[in-house]
Amino acid sequence: MSQAKRTSSGTPLVGVPAASAADRLADLLRRSARGDQAAFAELYDATHSRVYGLAVRVVRDPAQAEEVTQEAFLEVWRTSSRFDADKGSAISWLMTICHRKSVDRVRSAEASTRRDTTYHQQNHTIDIDTTADAAQSSMEAQRVRKAMASLTDVQREALELAYFGGYTHTEVAGILKLPVGTAKTRIRDGLIRLRDKMGVGS
Repeated sequence: MSQAKRTSSGTPLVGVPAASAADRLADLLRRSARGDQAAFAELYDATHSRVYGLAVRVVRDPAQAEEVTQEAFLEVWRTSSRFDADKGSAISWLMTICHRKSVDRVRSAEASTRRDTTYHQQNHTIDIDTTADAAQSSMEAQRVRKAMASLTDVQREALELAYFGGYTHTEVAGILKLPVGTAKTRIRDGLIRLRDKMGVGS
């Protein structure tokens, strides 16, 4: 049986029996390890579509997948000497590299999203904690006003802006012409005192 083997991109390896297609890819990798650019170009053409297909399934974004594919082939070019045919096929080795790069990209994106979310929470919302939550959801307005009256003027001013006004720590600092750290301290101290006066658990 000498049926021509098609590459993962759909292009037939003309004249190459099906049984020897894997050997052909392994040979291209070995030649690439010796710096043979023509062999690497042939390897790229033969496997690009399959590698890209895996990348796009993992990262779920065509543009990102193309970048991952390029990164994977760059690593293949740099580390092709590490390929060992005794440990697996050439295409498996390529796909392993691609999968690792894809997962790294997803994890990097998730970490970036977490950083953005954390930044947003720290800079665009107020860490009211259970004190403010409890006061807002279950405490009568009269008790809140009474407890607020027990605060110092600077604590009450900062807390009213942050809690009732909905301003961020940075915005409170700007309004009161204070360093951000000082504004945060006043809000924190005010919340602690408010919690104590209202008997809200920490």
